[in-house]
Amino acid sequence: MASKVVDLRSDTVTKPSEAMRAAMAAADVDDDVVGVDPTAQRFQAEMAALMGKEAALFVPSGTMGNLISVLVHCDVRGSEVILGDNSHIHVYENGGISTIGGVHPKTVRNNPDGTMDLDKIVAAIRHQDLHYPTTRLICLENTQGNCGGKCLSVEYTDKVGEIAKNHGLKLHIDGARIFNASVALGVPVDRLVKAADSVSVCLSKGLGAPVGSVIVGSKAFIGKAKILRKTLGGGMRQVGVLCAAAHVAVRDTLGKLADDHRKAKVLADSASVETNMVCPLDHLFDPLKFYYVIVLCVTYMCFIRYSLISWIHEYHLTCYAKSWNSTMCVQCQRVQKGEVPFSYCRKAVEELLKGGSNLEHLTNGAAKSSYGH
Repeated sequence: MASKVVDLRSDTVTKPSEAMRAAMAAADVDDDVVGVDPTAQRFQAEMAALMGKEAALFVPSGTMGNLISVLVHCDVRGSEVILGDNSHIHVYENGGISTIGGVHPKTVRNNPDGTMDLDKIVAAIRHQDLHYPTTRLICLENTQGNCGGKCLSVEYTDKVGEIAKNHGLKLHIDGARIFNASVALGVPVDRLVKAADSVSVCLSKGLGAPVGSVIVGSKAFIGKAKILRKTLGGGMRQVGVLCAAAHVAVRDTLGKLADDHRKAKVLADSASVETNMVCPLDHLFDPLKFYYVIVLCVTYMCFIRYSLISWIHEYHLTCYAKSWNSTMCVQCQRVQKGEVPFSYCRKAVEELLKGGSNLEHLTNGAAKSSYGH
């Protein structure tokens, strides 16, 4: 039995490392709203070069980064974006592209590997007709979170980019965990996103920075993005303090991602794990294998049935309700190796499977509803 609480709620509950805190304290700062914060300027230039794009912009969150990117590309209200029906932009970002930008989503089914069929993408592109919105953008997500952190290959991404180019469209990649994909595929990140017109990169998930994302693209794209960032309230003054921590996160964590993937495979006991997330769809209906639904983000994340929450608390763990029949647990950088034995997850599943009255003390009257993460 664990002797202290282990926080597995989310990879977003990480705390800055000592190196990050030192960098934040020493950061050379100025007013970034008017574009003169030297630390922010250096970090943005570094990220643009790393991603193989002309320019970059620091934003407070990945959701804002995706929203800004969609709105830059779909600058006429009533535009349409083609994206996966299980994508983060469509499912978890509060419908912002529609409510704020007047952009209509055209969803295509995500396959278990995170892709959308190429022929279905082409079929979703509108021909000119006064009855229809105008297709202007295609969005991909790499890795695809709701499909278990699956990687989109560079070949697939290039093909989607070619479709976009041939139809006069733009391609945006939600790259919240793009570095995990790059490491897992063995493809340099700049090559992996070469076909994209814009990419959002989260700094506060797998990389462990306390705050922020960056969006990258052409100089013209970033110029428009800066205006939208201000409009949305995302312009911050001495943001170099945050960029300094993000710089350390990129510098110190990229080399650890391969080990994160290795740990995920061990914890899941499954060779099918590609990156830091495990959600093999062929196991979803096998109750003996619910413990496979695990995520490692600079360690581990797992999904277990909602009725296990109370039982998990008895083991001094914390977690979030993710949906009516699952919870989300994440082990982060500050959770030490060995604090969450694999046997805990499996024992929890086995206790759930006992059935009958044994389940009543697990639910403890908890409401079976949740809000998207």
